[in-house]
Amino acid sequence: MIYVDTSFLVPYFLKEPTSGAVEEKLMRIAPGNLCISMWTKAEFISVLARKVRMRECSTEFADSTFVRFENMAIRYYQVWEPISADFETSARFMRNYETGLRAGDALHLAIAHNRAALDLFTLDAGLARAANLLGIPASFGA
Repeated sequence: MIYVDTSFLVPYFLKEPTSGAVEEKLMRIAPGNLCISMWTKAEFISVLARKVRMRECSTEFADSTFVRFENMAIRYYQVWEPISADFETSARFMRNYETGLRAGDALHLAIAHNRAALDLFTLDAGLARAANLLGIPASFGA
């Protein structure tokens, strides 16, 4: 399974310079081999809510984009639920102070690690660096 970080999914739904490359990379993966977590869903709506607050998009656009996201998640992704072991692992990862991890990114890494994800797709250089330090397979970039 390939775990897809929120930073990698945002350009799939919102026009950004990396949107085309992200879409192309995701389309190359066979259905059923991608996963996200419930934490990804929370972060994704957080991105949309921030854009509404900053007046970068309308509430209607945010709502319709989240519906598209949820439909995609249901059809193409396994959605992993964080469990207590994920929070314990994320705390352990953050105690490796060299990683510079914040709680949300540590939780992504813990979820991927605890389920033996084969790769983690991310556009977050800090997350990719931390994954590398912790021995977690991660692909940075689209």
